[in-house]
Amino acid sequence: MQDEIRKNMLDVLEPGKTEVKFSENELDQLNQQFENADPIEILLWGFETFGGEMVLGTGFGSSGVLLIHFLREHNIDIPIFYLDTNLLFDSTYELRDILEARYNIDITRVTPELSLQEQAERFGDELWKKNPNQCCFYRKVLPLKNYLSDKKAWVTGLRRSQSETRTQARIIEWNEENEVIKINPLANWSGKKVWDSIHHLDLPYNPLHDEGYPSIGCIPCTQPVDASKESDDRNGRWNGTDKTECGIHFPDHYKNGS
Repeated sequence: MQDEIRKNMLDVLEPGKTEVKFSENELDQLNQQFENADPIEILLWGFETFGGEMVLGTGFGSSGVLLIHFLREHNIDIPIFYLDTNLLFDSTYELRDILEARYNIDITRVTPELSLQEQAERFGDELWKKNPNQCCFYRKVLPLKNYLSDKKAWVTGLRRSQSETRTQARIIEWNEENEVIKINPLANWSGKKVWDSIHHLDLPYNPLHDEGYPSIGCIPCTQPVDASKESDDRNGRWNGTDKTECGIHFPDHYKNGS
């Protein structure tokens, strides 16, 4: 069954980008096969199927660090990229540099078309305060769409345990917005399992995690949380609003930048 699904995928995907969705049955079969699989097995399947047209996107959170380690330890040589909104913490850039040096890799920097100054001239200062959905749309969603325009598979660190929004995440999905297969190898992992692996493997991570930041994004939209209170892995993002996602995983959360 796996070989048949893989052949069908390649028939659809080659040559060039496709606008054809994979059948729900094929996706169901893959998800059933991989639900209890090791993430490395999933990554190896993706590499065998898509080669260098599979890419890993990371925001340098704990899941992303672990996936980078898995890729390099198993010689899965695919591009790794991050979305640089020009609003990231210094410690995020420092972690990027540490990972590049440790694994001898170059992590691709994907940037918005609009500089912060151009965005301010067009929409006013501090758009993230007035309309965070629109800010995320121009600084993250559109750059991602442009980068993935010639790619076939996108690996993410998305996990079901991160938030209520993400509980339905599948290991293998068709991402309609970017017309790629989306692979979430850690979808069924808990945060504890990820962090246990980080510590066991002695992997680097953003020190802000030790300062009360469960999730680290752009400076204006990321705050620490009270460690004494129950929290999910996405708390501290867009505090004081009903916004929980930037929109790259769930397009409804940016509403076309409106």
